[in-house]
Amino acid sequence: MADALANELLKVLVKKMTDEAFKRVARAHGIYNELKELKKTLCRIQDLLNDASQKEATHKSVKEWLNGLQNLAYDIDDVLDDLATEDMHRELTLQEPAASTSMVRKLFPSCCTNFSLSHRLSPKLDSINRELENLEKRKTDLGLLKIDEKPRNTSRRSETSLPERDVVGREVEKEQLLKKLLGDGGSSQDNFSILPIVGMGGVGKTTLARLLYNDTKVKDHFELMAWSVTTTENKKFEDLDKLQKAIVEQFKGKRFLLVVDDVWSENYGDWEYLGRPFLSCAPGSRIIMTTRKERLLKELGFENLDCLQSLSHGDALCLLALHAFGVDNFDLHITLKPQGEGIVRKCARLPLALKAIGRLLRTRSDKEDWDDVLNSEIWDIETGNDIENGNDKENRDKILPALKLSYHDLPADLKQLFAYCSLFPKDFLFDKEDLVLLWMAEGFLNPSNATKSPERLGREYFEILLSRIFSKV
Repeated sequence: MADALANELLKVLVKKMTDEAFKRVARAHGIYNELKELKKTLCRIQDLLNDASQKEATHKSVKEWLNGLQNLAYDIDDVLDDLATEDMHRELTLQEPAASTSMVRKLFPSCCTNFSLSHRLSPKLDSINRELENLEKRKTDLGLLKIDEKPRNTSRRSETSLPERDVVGREVEKEQLLKKLLGDGGSSQDNFSILPIVGMGGVGKTTLARLLYNDTKVKDHFELMAWSVTTTENKKFEDLDKLQKAIVEQFKGKRFLLVVDDVWSENYGDWEYLGRPFLSCAPGSRIIMTTRKERLLKELGFENLDCLQSLSHGDALCLLALHAFGVDNFDLHITLKPQGEGIVRKCARLPLALKAIGRLLRTRSDKEDWDDVLNSEIWDIETGNDIENGNDKENRDKILPALKLSYHDLPADLKQLFAYCSLFPKDFLFDKEDLVLLWMAEGFLNPSNATKSPERLGREYFEILLSRIFSKV
């Protein structure tokens, strides 16, 4: 995400140097020409950022180049702050009476009042200009080119429109689990039993749990239903304290269904703590647990676990089409089907990766665009150490490139907003209105249209990110 930060920093710097009041101060101190050249160089480098953004993920040298640019941008900002401070000092000395002026002078270092600002800043500017020019010269070695963002054909489907039906396949898995959910299947512990959905990340465990949770027969069968998410790897079951009390007070003697989604803890003691209040529930109560961790399930008595597998090739192709075209087939885009089949293989038929790529291609109907995605070098990136086992790593190696492709396709403004969200913990649940207010507080939302408020712009940006990258809970 270094590209988003560098791009935003350069935009801020160029905007500052374009301000007429700033130009006046620079002229007064004899450094206007140096800053003018600096601005020209920054603008030329800005033209390279679209290409750098695409190459950052697969070229370490480009990422280092962006980091160097980011550091230089901070140095430039320091120089501009010095100028702004000097301008504030000058305004105060002009506006205040003599007695007050003497007091004002005491607030500023003597170097700001007795020593020429140009003598202090000129060497800094010369050094920055040399380093910036060296960065610009490296563009040839790095293969960086000026690339304008492609105009996108949005007549086919709007950026924020989502298919009403979001699930393809899983009929067999759903029916098998329904029998256990409504019958006597599962691991019995007194009045309730556990129904696990286990599998690798991105394979569709939560989606399958929602299919069961929203099924009419399930709603008719259980008197009470609840859904809980464990939001981080290190989190145990602290979030369920209030739920435990509610179970004891309100669920006593009733048949209920609880979904505990994305369980990371492998500690049997955590589960024992969670399960205590369920003993007062009516027989036939169920707990659906989605997890990629098998150890806890084995301790709970599940010897032969049926792990949820990737979609079939046909279902995966339908899911890609659903998110790219709004229909679950390539009938109206038959020339893109070979590329679609290639993308399905690249995504290893994993629903999360397929949805991300489908949303990326939602406004793209040209064969060239689909070829670019299929042949992107990002598919070949290394994703680090194994996190669970070989299969899970292989799965992750297909999901991360898909998400990176989606990120790199975002406009610069949206990259900045998405990069800001990385400051929050993993699996953090965002509230739309709260996040928009945070973006506003950071100064990220500056509508070019005077009739559009920052709040409205923020909500529109949120919806675009929701349709492209965010997951709705």
